[in-house]
Amino acid sequence: MIVVTGGAGFVGSNLVAGLEDAGYGPLSVVDVLGHGDKWKNLRNHELDELVPPEDTFEMLERRHDDVDYVVHMGAISSTTETDADLMAQTNYRLSQTLFEWCAHHEVPFLYASSAATYGDGSAGFDDDGSPEALARLVPLNTYGWSKHAFDRWVARQVADGAPAPPQWVGLKFFNVYGPNEWHKGAQMSGVTRAYPIAAKGEAVTLFRSHNSAYPDGGQMRDFVYVKDCVDVMLWLMDNPEVTGLFNLGTGRAQTWLELMGALYAALGKELRVQWRDTPSEIRDRYQYFTQAEMGRLRAAGYERPFCTVEEGVADYVANHLATSDPYR
Repeated sequence: MIVVTGGAGFVGSNLVAGLEDAGYGPLSVVDVLGHGDKWKNLRNHELDELVPPEDTFEMLERRHDDVDYVVHMGAISSTTETDADLMAQTNYRLSQTLFEWCAHHEVPFLYASSAATYGDGSAGFDDDGSPEALARLVPLNTYGWSKHAFDRWVARQVADGAPAPPQWVGLKFFNVYGPNEWHKGAQMSGVTRAYPIAAKGEAVTLFRSHNSAYPDGGQMRDFVYVKDCVDVMLWLMDNPEVTGLFNLGTGRAQTWLELMGALYAALGKELRVQWRDTPSEIRDRYQYFTQAEMGRLRAAGYERPFCTVEEGVADYVANHLATSDPYR
């Protein structure tokens, strides 16, 4: 049995779909569904168990002989959440306990970190996962801090020779977009937010640049298609000798104008943009460039190419957004 925490969420539900497509099973999900449409992320898939987070360890203990792999995607992922105690409990302490459970039961463990651990990027977008390298990074918000705190704890455990799962992998996700993110509200990717506007041929709103080195719309991000992320996770699960902390982006930054241009092109529309100033409250910490350094994942043996935004957005529109059932 493969257990996916956060398995009804964006990346987690895409992983459930990828695992099912690849013939893995049985699949059990830990998540909160709430009162909205998040359940639709799972409606196309067969589950062994669906349990709330508070029952995670009861289920793991009850089924410990059946558990082959734990993938920990569950987290509070809002970059605007200010309750640091809640972040610490959910994103840090729960992750520690899962890591220790997997170490004790000799179960492989893969977890979601984040590019938010890199802060403003002044220390670069790469680290080797060592305690010393991670100590250089300064996250800018409580979400990034909570992920970074766990990365550092894992690095120290490993460096000190403490018990660890037979395979452990942390993935620093960059700007992920794709199906099954409708429930995220303001945290949805730019492509998903802009789709209803672009489909009507109306103008999408983008931030003006307040940095002379970048034109309006020339701000750059490493936009990575969620299906590529799933391919990486499946490859890692198939290669248990690979362990460590890795970036998960494309290694190629593209502009917001390229992203929106890809969306409008996929719809057969002409790109239309209206500009607004970046809000003053975030202007000083707005990032103008992020790009994952992918050398360590490549050196570990991962060879598949990543989609450009033109390729990824075209697939997203054709196979999900423009269909009667946009869910994967």
